[in-house]
Amino acid sequence: MQRKFRPAVDPMVKSREGKTRDGQPMSYNRSPAADLVPWLARFHVSSMSMPDGHVLSCGLLNEAATVRIFLSGEWTVHTADGPALLRNGAFYFGPNSRHMPVTVSGSFVSVGFALRPGTGTALKLPHVGDYVDRVVPTDVLNAPSADFVAAIDPAAPPEQWLQGIEEVTRRQVKDRGGGRPDPVTAAFEAISFSNPGLSIKEAAAGCGVDRRKLERVISRDFGMPPKQVLRRARALDMASYLRGVADAAEGEEMALRYYDESHLIHEFTNLFGISPRQFIARPQPILTLSLEARQARRLEMLNRLTPGGIRPWE
Repeated sequence: MQRKFRPAVDPMVKSREGKTRDGQPMSYNRSPAADLVPWLARFHVSSMSMPDGHVLSCGLLNEAATVRIFLSGEWTVHTADGPALLRNGAFYFGPNSRHMPVTVSGSFVSVGFALRPGTGTALKLPHVGDYVDRVVPTDVLNAPSADFVAAIDPAAPPEQWLQGIEEVTRRQVKDRGGGRPDPVTAAFEAISFSNPGLSIKEAAAGCGVDRRKLERVISRDFGMPPKQVLRRARALDMASYLRGVADAAEGEEMALRYYDESHLIHEFTNLFGISPRQFIARPQPILTLSLEARQARRLEMLNRLTPGGIRPWE
């Protein structure tokens, strides 16, 4: 599908980590160290400067539970528990069932990582389903906020920040017994990246289990049923394409996962709260950062991008 549009950009927001060909913001994001790959999905450093008094209105729609360490900026996140005001510290963001509105006042720096599905079960952490669309301090994970903040030396470069956080998570994995996520969960995660248009019956066969077991395992480890996970994955791929942070050559394939245009509009609006056309027309800097990191990981998992390689949207 030939892209014939340019997604809107907020001229008041500047990413210190660079931008795409379309001017969309990028973060510094990478895969975790090899020994942490079973449990962690992606690390990121997002740094944006804004004029004093400028309030950025955006949102998040993350498929994975995420730890975010805020070093600056004042965040208001509209969670299932109501609005939450977040300042310096480390917070556990549960996976999102739909778009979660976020506003940020002031220039900000956010550092963090996404957990792979099944990590909570494997490490005997609280059930991820209890935290869908919620945000709480990382203490709920037996990971004190102070430990993450102490691992970051503000004077050091971003890569050193991530290495410090990796050390903290490495100790936590060891302290929690180091159990590995269910192979069924890992197989389904791969399907959500490679072919989220599959039926649940086909996905179960691809994971080597019957439908009933797939429903049970995925609901436990993703916090929601497999059908909802695949629907969200389709929408996230399409959103990435619309924001210009996907491989443009996949645009037609992504669109064909929907029966027709009305099906696309219905599902997209249900998850993001606005139509695809409105999504293109509005700046979405924070959401774009998370979409870009997700697509980079997705292409790496599909062996279509080498870690550290030039991404199609750069």
